[in-house]
Amino acid sequence: MIVDCHTHVRSLDGREISEHLAAAETVDACVVLATHNGSREEINRKLSEYVARHSEKMVGFGIVDPTEDRLNEKGLAALIEKLGLKGLVFYCSMCGFHPAHSHAMRLYEAVQEIGLPVFFHNGSHALRREAILEYAQPCLLDEVARAFPRMKIVIGNMGVPFVDQTLAMASKHENVFADLTIRPHNIWQTYNIVVAAHEQDVMDKLLFGSGFPLGDASECIETLLGFNMLLADTKLPTVPRGSIRNVVERDSLELLGIEHEQIKLQEHKPQTASPEMRDE
Repeated sequence: MIVDCHTHVRSLDGREISEHLAAAETVDACVVLATHNGSREEINRKLSEYVARHSEKMVGFGIVDPTEDRLNEKGLAALIEKLGLKGLVFYCSMCGFHPAHSHAMRLYEAVQEIGLPVFFHNGSHALRREAILEYAQPCLLDEVARAFPRMKIVIGNMGVPFVDQTLAMASKHENVFADLTIRPHNIWQTYNIVVAAHEQDVMDKLLFGSGFPLGDASECIETLLGFNMLLADTKLPTVPRGSIRNVVERDSLELLGIEHEQIKLQEHKPQTASPEMRDE
């Protein structure tokens, strides 16, 4: 099962919806992360409506700012049930709060009790000027992962530009995973990220992501499965193709404890493998 764990739809009113639907055809399921620009209540409502219309393919992660949204366990549970969302996304560097802020820690306690996975979209391949780079460091999540060992944590974008910290976190904590969203045209960066993950023996903690609309699932899959050809004329280390394929085909929903009957029903329907997924 191929799950794209990292997609966005910035505008739920225009052309990007049709482009997102087309990109989603490449995979069996995708996670749609709420954006951080605008009213969080409105963003979550529109996201909820969108994924509900495509529930056979999509799950939504809503946005919460723990420094402003004072939600206890009861309030959070009511919000999630009302909107039908399956997880939360945090933008610490863009929203300007430390991942282990006291208000955030209280929210994580409620999140853990409810059993929601969380996606930390703190690092990026293109952080904006106003982002607080310090809060993008994955090592700041160490306190969070230690305090809440049952809360599934995904570090978005491999924690770029702090990839080594991301790999250390994934290696140290059973409940921490990393979103392998790459930029296919950044060949050297992609190579170094995948080789470093392999050498640190955390390939089983990586989740496939495209970063739509900045990336396309089909192109990312093709790049990853052709990984050892990126620098074929060199004598640099390679990574077993089976390890990379396992990342692409990993059932991230199950790994994160997300139950979704409609997607599971679709999974058992006969499908024709895409060309890039067939054995060479």
